[in-house]
Amino acid sequence: MSNFRAILFDCDGVLIDSEPLACGALAAAITAAGCPMTQARATAIFSGSAAADSRDWLTKAGLDPERIFAEGDRILFEMFEREIPLIEGIEVVLRDFDVPMAVCSNSLRRRLELSIMRTALAACFGRHIWSADDVERPKPAPDMALHACRELGISPDQAIFIDDNTHGIRCACEAGCLAVGFVGPSDHRPNREYILRAAGADHVVHGMAEFHALLTRLSLPFAA
Repeated sequence: MSNFRAILFDCDGVLIDSEPLACGALAAAITAAGCPMTQARATAIFSGSAAADSRDWLTKAGLDPERIFAEGDRILFEMFEREIPLIEGIEVVLRDFDVPMAVCSNSLRRRLELSIMRTALAACFGRHIWSADDVERPKPAPDMALHACRELGISPDQAIFIDDNTHGIRCACEAGCLAVGFVGPSDHRPNREYILRAAGADHVVHGMAEFHALLTRLSLPFAA
């Protein structure tokens, strides 16, 4: 019998393979504003960051954050109209394990409404899809994980929190959850396993097949 009673998922880069799209859209908006930026550079700066941190970076770069965000969102949401790519294997994980699940994302609710909430995955979480708008402090503060655990009626040490960024790992660790670092198939950032472990990850998995295997080893109950 497992001690773990719930799984908390980051969204971008864990449930939906949107990090490349989002960073590409932001890079295009910043470039259009007169500050040339590649998708790789945008990924290094903005991936996993809270909106406030991204806003600070843009301000220091002499750019108007609200204009950049508005243009980046316009580009990204046009991409979402064409396709919302899922992380390979995520549907099997959501189907196979019989525990409550929640989304804990640093994105604003509007972005979640136009992405994860428009996919078939949303039904697996019901009302437990939480955004940066739902807590006082976004990741890396523990508020998001603590909020999700309260809503699910469990203690943090009964939750597994999976995230592909250090902000989420630090959130999980400070809250007292089991922290699992995720390296997705399209995540080509260097040294990700080392970086996630250095942030405090108890485990690091490469792809959803490895996460499925980890959940099995941790004896989470299978769905009937």
